[in-house]
Amino acid sequence: MAEFTAAVVGAGTMGSGIAQKIAQEGVPVTIVDVTQEQVDTGYNKIKTMLDQGVKRGVFTQKYVDDTLSRVSLATDYSAIKDVDFVVEAVFEDLKVKQDVMKKLDAVCKPETILGSNTSSLYIKDIAEATNRPDKVLGTHYFFHPAKNRLLEIIAHDGTTDETIQIAKKFSDLTGKTAIFVKDSPGFAVNRFFVPWLTEGVKIYEEGIANKATIDKAAEEAFQIGMGPFALMNATGIPIALHSAESFERELSPFYKAPQTLVDQVEKGDLWDVKDGEIDRSKFDEVSHRLLATSIGAAAKLVDEGGATVEDINRGAIVGLKWRLGPFQLANEFGVENVYKWTQEMAAARPGFPEVKMLQKQAESGKPFEFRYVDYDKVGGKVTITINRPEAMNALNYVVVGQLRKAFDKAEADPEVKTIIFKGAGKAFVAGADLKFFVENVQNKTLDNIVDFTRDGHKLFRDIETSNKYTIAVLDGLSLGGGSELALSAQAVVATDKGTFGFPESGLGIYPGYGGMLRFNKQVGKEIAKYFVLTGKTISAQEAFELGIVTKFTEPTKIDEAITELVAAGKNDKYHNRETPAKYQQIVIAFSDENIAKTLKGEHVDGVDDAFIQKVAKTISHKSPNSVKVIPEIIDKQTDMTIDEGIDYELSQLKPMFAHPEAKIGLEASVGGYRPDFSSVTAN
Repeated sequence: MAEFTAAVVGAGTMGSGIAQKIAQEGVPVTIVDVTQEQVDTGYNKIKTMLDQGVKRGVFTQKYVDDTLSRVSLATDYSAIKDVDFVVEAVFEDLKVKQDVMKKLDAVCKPETILGSNTSSLYIKDIAEATNRPDKVLGTHYFFHPAKNRLLEIIAHDGTTDETIQIAKKFSDLTGKTAIFVKDSPGFAVNRFFVPWLTEGVKIYEEGIANKATIDKAAEEAFQIGMGPFALMNATGIPIALHSAESFERELSPFYKAPQTLVDQVEKGDLWDVKDGEIDRSKFDEVSHRLLATSIGAAAKLVDEGGATVEDINRGAIVGLKWRLGPFQLANEFGVENVYKWTQEMAAARPGFPEVKMLQKQAESGKPFEFRYVDYDKVGGKVTITINRPEAMNALNYVVVGQLRKAFDKAEADPEVKTIIFKGAGKAFVAGADLKFFVENVQNKTLDNIVDFTRDGHKLFRDIETSNKYTIAVLDGLSLGGGSELALSAQAVVATDKGTFGFPESGLGIYPGYGGMLRFNKQVGKEIAKYFVLTGKTISAQEAFELGIVTKFTEPTKIDEAITELVAAGKNDKYHNRETPAKYQQIVIAFSDENIAKTLKGEHVDGVDDAFIQKVAKTISHKSPNSVKVIPEIIDKQTDMTIDEGIDYELSQLKPMFAHPEAKIGLEASVGGYRPDFSSVTAN
């Protein structure tokens, strides 16, 4: 398969930002605009942003040079005739976009997918300008597209499933978190966000509260950094007005822009967000109306089949940086309460959206449940995708339970021969959800941790011993439980974006899902101790050298790699292997006779002193209790079977989490600060 290539038409702020992100993720991209001056300006915007990243220490110069080497410039559409995916990012005008699409349709190869970056125009109208409407969809990027991970993929009625799947692949390749939306006003995010903004103005216009109070009430209720007025100042007040006017035409009078918003746009001024004292007595009324408006609009979109509750939540969290999405907020405030507030608004305001799904949920008396694991069967292959990118696919009770159900379904299907595990977005699985551990450590309910871990072990062992061929696709970061899930599969396909990592020694605990055990069985206890104690990231390339990754491939060739693996048949992942020469220093430093010296930073014959000093310094910042217990467990597990090793690991779990250092490390990680273990002496 040839290298996947892309193009962006339009070198403005959005177009150049989209191209920058595509290039940063390793995909060659061509920027096209009318004049050389325009494309040069777009290129310079990319270079400036990347150079700023170097100055801040975010990027290396090599990374910037590699990224820029993937960016080509053109003023002639023929330069992009053979690319696989084009994103049109020109002025938000239907005729302008249709003209661009006509040119692309005439020039590009028949298979090329045409995406339109629009926030307000119907995709069906844009697609009409082409002879390939089946290969046209919306690709709505959020500002700034090089930083904001959200991508709304919008299908009109004529878009084929194959086109949507290619768009999803394009999203994955370019580091975006995709949500899928039908072609409707506001798509997903703006459908509930714009009414949220304008309702803030409406509350002010009615004299219920001043702008300072409304913003503060919104910040607290939605747990966000800026309220509606501050946000409009930042994103552009006219954009809110334009969207509201469009919604009024397309949806109902409820969405009509308040006159105060119209007047503010005509004045051309920003909102005065510090217009008086904050009146906390108004908070409930303000927050109830903002919640009812946004959740009501989101519920109506679900009723229309426009998007799922999970994707709407994801859009809020990833695209708007809300801590919770609309339906998670409904759970937090009580679904029955929120439904009551929507009905109060519906009685007072003509055109308030009918919210059948919200009513049904309220009548059930239960909170919303969300699906985080997707199940896709094609022929004899099932792909199980952990789809929680807003939380880096972290494992919790719900996710592990849904993984179990999906796996059992595939196991029970006689047609299924291969089960593939993937993670959505940039991560495979970034470990377990640490808040769960913190809560149970604080509450001294450690049996909950043991039960959760035992269930995970059982699932992972079933994956490992399945009669089907189980394959983990490591195309992004994995940590802790995520690395352990990958290690439990019978084979691992990885790209250069994939990583393994065990950060637990810095959290006061140990890898509890069999990571030490399986790592030990594959690469030996010395290398296992090194990586688990230091927490050092293991690149997919390193893991391939060590024999942990079965097949190392390019992101665009994952499907081919899986097909080749399946055709070759199962391979014993615990086969004997030679340790690559570059790891011999680690083997010596972490041998039984030398590990004590290494941890103290003392000289070890045959090992570079600088390496010893670096390792000792790294480990000195870890939990002393973890540094003591981890080698002991690895040593014990060395001569055990996998099942014996799992039982032993589980037996050590309670004392580990009961140790004061576990509380210190876990609370620090959740709180985002560095743990201080100096107050505790390891037993």
